[in-house]
Amino acid sequence: MRNESRCEEQCCRCVIGVRSLPYERRVKGTEMTHYMISFPSAAMDIPDDEFQSVVDESHAVIEEAKKAGVYVFGGGLDDSVVPVRVSADGTVTPGTYPQTAELDGGFTIIDVATRDDALEWAAKIAASCRCAQEVRAFAFDPAS
Repeated sequence: MRNESRCEEQCCRCVIGVRSLPYERRVKGTEMTHYMISFPSAAMDIPDDEFQSVVDESHAVIEEAKKAGVYVFGGGLDDSVVPVRVSADGTVTPGTYPQTAELDGGFTIIDVATRDDALEWAAKIAASCRCAQEVRAFAFDPAS
């Protein structure tokens, strides 16, 4: 269960002290917003003869993002490594949280001024990967 409450302004959810500001308030300030652009492994159904082309085009988009100064981090999750949960007392339990979908596939973290900018980068990544991308904004945390 998450430690969650409403702030006095009724504009955001406070989760363990991290405020998720509404989109409009994030982009009007000086902070850039980090976005995760991702896709599940199953979305990349690429024929073998096109695979190298997808790799090359994807790497070209990442290079473009690096040159633009918006690339933070990215990669693909290793499906061969079993995910684990580590509890507060250090107990390690194999698997994900019960009743949640496994997280797999690839992702890119970018730092851009607006959601529209994030959607433009997602479109470039979608074209290079030949699959739709999901876009999510990270909650603002001044300590991060």
